[in-house]
Amino acid sequence: MVAAAGFVFAAVVYVLAVLTKAGQAIENAALRGADRDDVSETDAAWQALGQITVYSLAAAVVAVALAGALRRRWDLAAAAVGVIVAGQVVAQVLKRFVLPRPALVEVTGDYARNSLPSGHTTIAMTVLFAAIIVVPWKWRGVLLFFVLPWATAIGHYTLTAKWHRLSDTLAADGIALALAALASWWLQRRGSLRPHTGPRRAGRVVLVVFWSVVAVVTFALGVALWVFPLVAEGSTADEWVIYLGAGSFASAGSLLAALAFLWCWRRVE
Repeated sequence: MVAAAGFVFAAVVYVLAVLTKAGQAIENAALRGADRDDVSETDAAWQALGQITVYSLAAAVVAVALAGALRRRWDLAAAAVGVIVAGQVVAQVLKRFVLPRPALVEVTGDYARNSLPSGHTTIAMTVLFAAIIVVPWKWRGVLLFFVLPWATAIGHYTLTAKWHRLSDTLAADGIALALAALASWWLQRRGSLRPHTGPRRAGRVVLVVFWSVVAVVTFALGVALWVFPLVAEGSTADEWVIYLGAGSFASAGSLLAALAFLWCWRRVE
């Protein structure tokens, strides 16, 4: 169910944002609006994205595999590694070979090529989901405290650095969620998952509630930043405001995907 929803969400995002003139125009306006962001924000985005390399990705794969090995849970290790690897295979194949980007609005240079889904966002989200799969239940709150903000920031940073459009990030969220849900389904089918019967941890509940509120507020902010200007001004809407709305939607998308997957793993390990 969750896997299907993730794939469908990614497909709908592609159709609305890439295959329609209005979708392309709005996203390109957000790209132009990013030029007006503070230089320090842009530099921070480039630095954060630059830390995601083949070597750091390999280190993440080794880390989740080692976490599973230390627990002697080779099934969890295989599922976690599979999520990260499959995420990159699916994202790169779709972006480079499968999905076209029709020229519905005028654009030049690299922005004329398809960039959906975002490879960097896919890496960040699949690493987060893989960690949720392989980390013991009692450490999941620590994971949320450190890894969730990083994964969410990466999606936002791809817009700030103008490496990707909003649809690229949202589609990556959907694909990562779908693949992680499929891995979880495989674990469940083979009887690898067991319920956690211990007491709830108050700190984790507070974190989940906090990030849920942030996700809702961020999404609502994105709606306000897009709906009112676009309805009132149409194609002449302030590109800076459109960019801010896109950033809000990017953060909300990553948070909601993470919370959805965490819900699937509630009191399960």
